[in-house]
Amino acid sequence: MFHRPILAACVSGVLLSSGPAYADSAALFDALGLPEIITIMQQEGIDYGAEIAADLFPQTGTSRWDEAVAEVYDMDRMQDGVKADFVAALDGQDVAPMLLFFTTEPGKSLVGREVSARRAMLDAAVDEASMEAADIAKADNTADFQRVRSFIDANDLVESNVAGAMNANVAFYMGLMAGGALDGTLTEDQILMDVWDQEDDVRTSTTDWLTRFLLLAFGPAEDADIEAYIAFSQTTAGRTLNTVLFTAFDRTFDGISYDLGYEAGRMMATQEL
Repeated sequence: MFHRPILAACVSGVLLSSGPAYADSAALFDALGLPEIITIMQQEGIDYGAEIAADLFPQTGTSRWDEAVAEVYDMDRMQDGVKADFVAALDGQDVAPMLLFFTTEPGKSLVGREVSARRAMLDAAVDEASMEAADIAKADNTADFQRVRSFIDANDLVESNVAGAMNANVAFYMGLMAGGALDGTLTEDQILMDVWDQEDDVRTSTTDWLTRFLLLAFGPAEDADIEAYIAFSQTTAGRTLNTVLFTAFDRTFDGISYDLGYEAGRMMATQEL
């Protein structure tokens, strides 16, 4: 869930958009498997909410927290928010080459592999196995590992994800403070310093996750298909799309992080009374 002013602006953008440009952008949203990805991210978020409860207030009853987490990760608001920002960020862009790549082969099949791998990793056993497989591939510097690294580099995925994760961490802290958990013990500057201190750990965990996810997704794919995906990523259309995707997701999920922090702050403040 994100702030109501942002939600109102996003919904207004969708309602006012019409015509072929909007239709193409909406079709691209679907072709990229984003509705399915957001559904998976909702479940990841709910799982993360359980981890927060175990870390921050393990002695408190979870029913109120579970309800708050479910509200924060409301599916309609997530879908509408990301889609509205996605369409808005594509305004004035040439969507045709993006739509062509992801509605034909190999783009269409590769998107399907990404969605399937992300869904599979919700299973703890699959997630654990992907870690072990990635460790082996990295140690042996396999061909699959090399092509995954090439894909990550071509799309600047590490730096983009690290920046997004750190902004989300700041938003979470700000939410905690607004919710009453920190009780003035941290200033905004201290929060920023604390988050920056986590940068190396965030970069390592991000790189590890991207590697194992893409190894799982692209392992069965043909080299030529991955090469075509990398080549598209390096075109003007591919670079534009990459920027648009991070813009759309970051805005929505910064709001989610803030709201999750706010709800956690309220729980912690209540626990201290």
